[in-house]
Amino acid sequence: MENILSFISAIPWWVWVIIGLVLVAIYDVLQKKHVILHNFPIVGHFRYMLETIGPELRQYIVANNREELPFNRIERGWIYASAKNENNYEGFGTDRDIYEPNYIFIKNALMPFKIDAKHPNAKDPYFLACAKIMGAHSKRRRPYRPASVINVSAMSFGSLSARAVESLNRGCKLAYAYHNTGEGGLSPYHTTGADVIFHFGTGYFGVRDENGNFSMEKLKKLVADNPQVRAIEVKLSQGAKPGKGGVLPGSKITQEIAEIRHVPVGKDVLSPPSHSAFSTVEELVTFIEDIAENTGLPVGIKAAVGKLEDWEKLAGIMEETGKGPDFVTIDGGEGGTGAAPPSFADHMALPWMYGFAEVYTIFKKHNLCERTVFIGSGKLGFPAKAVMAFAMGVDCINVAREAMMSVGCIQAQICHTNHCPSGVATQNKWKQRGIDIEDKSTRAHFYFKNFRKEFLEMTHASGYEHPAQYTMDDVELTVGDKNLIKSLARVFTYHKIEVPFTGIKDIQKCPNLGGGYKLKEEKKAVKKAKQNEKVRW
Repeated sequence: MENILSFISAIPWWVWVIIGLVLVAIYDVLQKKHVILHNFPIVGHFRYMLETIGPELRQYIVANNREELPFNRIERGWIYASAKNENNYEGFGTDRDIYEPNYIFIKNALMPFKIDAKHPNAKDPYFLACAKIMGAHSKRRRPYRPASVINVSAMSFGSLSARAVESLNRGCKLAYAYHNTGEGGLSPYHTTGADVIFHFGTGYFGVRDENGNFSMEKLKKLVADNPQVRAIEVKLSQGAKPGKGGVLPGSKITQEIAEIRHVPVGKDVLSPPSHSAFSTVEELVTFIEDIAENTGLPVGIKAAVGKLEDWEKLAGIMEETGKGPDFVTIDGGEGGTGAAPPSFADHMALPWMYGFAEVYTIFKKHNLCERTVFIGSGKLGFPAKAVMAFAMGVDCINVAREAMMSVGCIQAQICHTNHCPSGVATQNKWKQRGIDIEDKSTRAHFYFKNFRKEFLEMTHASGYEHPAQYTMDDVELTVGDKNLIKSLARVFTYHKIEVPFTGIKDIQKCPNLGGGYKLKEEKKAVKKAKQNEKVRW
């Protein structure tokens, strides 16, 4: 035995390399799975290696600053700088092709809106709450005014890691934003202080009975036990894969996820394409009213837009009965955080701009725009895009991928593989440990604050106090024809309804304002009262 070991140790290292390469070459030639490896033994492996890291090579070396999708380097850089509270400016003018189709031009006023020393934004340049109240017209028992016009869109615990979800929730708390749970149920990581919109889809995760059907009793208990839940959202479809269900493999269902979603451990769980609680528009309206009556909360729907017949029917019922959703979230067909077949992500449903315009036009025809809070969701997490969206009629914006970037996402585009390198979209414990919750929550908070500040500055430059005052004539698009540019009103052939707005001061005093927002004077008074209480005792 010793002689054999001595002989092996005497063999030079380069001989072992040659032996290894020969073995690899023999394997490559004999295997029948990969033609490239069979035809080009050894060398073929380099091809697969380069193919694997191709996105990274293009992202950091080959592509220019404006070339990548879904978010280019300039867009990601603005998010990262804003989240770090660093300089997010750019110098030497724009490098955008300002003549490309759908390029946004925002009209500035000759005389910008002036902020005096008594104006709320002079004391808090980040305050920008929703101009409408969810559930006010339908007289819900607990109406809700979001304290931020930019909030976190529906992303589930399970698709995102625990640390990512908690970072976003804590960041929302600091920024007075709400946090949409996504359809994976209400996890402990959603309950660290921010307002929550509880969202569920066809799987009814978190509010399902043992047969997978919707349980009103479980929803009532969830709302009663969690006062931070301020609204309920029923998902009809999402932009990434509208009209498609999914299967959650049993291998991914941990004990924790099983308890949160109310599903068995280790067994595949089906999320069907359609709801079992209702199957017609009339039944949907009844379902919404039942939830609102049992919980007292505003109830809304989320959907990507395709065929318009059911939207027409929904609007007709709402106008006739005074019932129906308090808010409507329109998702863009350009896809989002949900993993989907390319055929769905690329081609199903209308892009946000076109889909929202269609729905808003229908709701306007039926006199529903004043009572409905419109939420936009689809790559709107940038101030200029937000101006366009508000000019078209939205009242709030939900961001998903932009929020993920604020807590560390690098757009690796492998969310569906459980191998996210930044720990944001993986259940891998080791990779999650790289997320420092305190640091990332601060970054999410700064992203929201700096977004609102820049959005407000653009609003003031246009001569308005609040972005709800934007009109369809304030934004123009390049359309590529002989007219060169057209206003949104001419492109989409409608004008938005004027939003009732009496001033930001009145919004700040609203009793239904969410997020635990308090004026600085109120915060000082509370702090002083607590100090006096300590002195007394």
